[in-house]
Amino acid sequence: MLGLALPAFAQYAGPAILSRGEAPAAMAAPTVDFSFSVALMGTYTDGLAGVSAPNAQGQLADQSSYGGGVSLGVSGAHSWKHTHLGLNYSGNFSDYAQASYFAGFSQGLSLALSHQFSRHIEFSLAESAGIFTQFPPATVSLNSSIPFDPSQSYIPTTDFYDNRTIYSTTQASLTIQKSTRLSFNLGGDYFVNLRRSSALYGATGEVASGDVQYRLSRSTTIGGDYSYTRYSYTDSTGGAEVHTAGLSASVRLSRWVEFSAFAGASRVSSSFQQTVPIDPAILAILCPPSLVATCPLTAGTVVSNNVFWGPNFGLRFSRSFRRGVAYLGGGESITPGNGLFLTSRGATASAGYGYSGLRKWSLNIGASYFSALSIGNVQGSYGDIAGSYGMSRQIVGPLSLVSSFSATKYRSSSFNAYNRLIYSVSVGIGFSSKSIPVRFF
Repeated sequence: MLGLALPAFAQYAGPAILSRGEAPAAMAAPTVDFSFSVALMGTYTDGLAGVSAPNAQGQLADQSSYGGGVSLGVSGAHSWKHTHLGLNYSGNFSDYAQASYFAGFSQGLSLALSHQFSRHIEFSLAESAGIFTQFPPATVSLNSSIPFDPSQSYIPTTDFYDNRTIYSTTQASLTIQKSTRLSFNLGGDYFVNLRRSSALYGATGEVASGDVQYRLSRSTTIGGDYSYTRYSYTDSTGGAEVHTAGLSASVRLSRWVEFSAFAGASRVSSSFQQTVPIDPAILAILCPPSLVATCPLTAGTVVSNNVFWGPNFGLRFSRSFRRGVAYLGGGESITPGNGLFLTSRGATASAGYGYSGLRKWSLNIGASYFSALSIGNVQGSYGDIAGSYGMSRQIVGPLSLVSSFSATKYRSSSFNAYNRLIYSVSVGIGFSSKSIPVRFF
């Protein structure tokens, strides 16, 4: 009875529900309010490749170069009586000595706002937005300042070319806590992924979702959910409509350890623009026999439709600490592709550890695996393996030594030219607005 006692304002107070995009409930809120960081970095990057013609050997042209830049960071959280705000921002301005085409300003923002309107109604807003060229932003991993899981957003993390990408995902939800055990959630998402090159596809989409969750005990919650997703592509006719239904379960194994999962199926109705050769019998009618060899009408454009079913599941195991969190997760779902490939079935796996020390150290390390099968404009398999870390060590007062490393290995058994490696390493000196290690990871 004590475990199910009505908490203040009838909030849920159980294990985090992954299908709702919640971060592990056991993640400790940072004791440091908002802080600002800036760092001067020296960088070396290998494997830079833009959208350009291949070299004389027919290979994708890439470059390596030294460079430098300035990194910025703002993070923190604050709570009022009925409202909570969390913010994490990272920005970087870089320039390269031999590859000035890739110079630019990359930044990523994660923002979470929740407000308790009454004892039984809570509104939540999550925003992920940014712009990047070489590597996805640092806002794609769990962060103690933000009470949501970015893996359930539409942040592009598998872009192949080092091309300017602008993204935004807005997620709003209303939770109705009918009782301590029973709750309902209604949500809506809107996402935009735009790419500078006209040779690549951008994507826009909307999501409507709803679920019901029932708390069996102090440590266990089960439920069911449904969502409708619709997205389309820039400069292309077609898109996809996805109906998804499934079941979910969340378990708190101890004060600091949680497990959450959901599983179901998706019905996908996909359409895309395709160029097909014109049948010789039709070509004979459209072009005179004497001009068939030089007839410009050799191919036509059609819209191809495809309906299929696919699995939709996700899971996350997390272990929280006083100053950080370690996590392991994975899943499979329908994705809008990466600008080169369109509608795809994608499977992911990721692991990471974040530590926001208040005395000497700050650390973020992560690894991910992605494998997809394109079922849109071009059919075939593609994927990548990526790893990164960022570390700062306080030297004296507000000054810290800062270093970072990122690497991505793109893989495809269907397209040999897709296989390549890109990595970047940086070292610098950072300054924090408080006497704590620099935090912009």
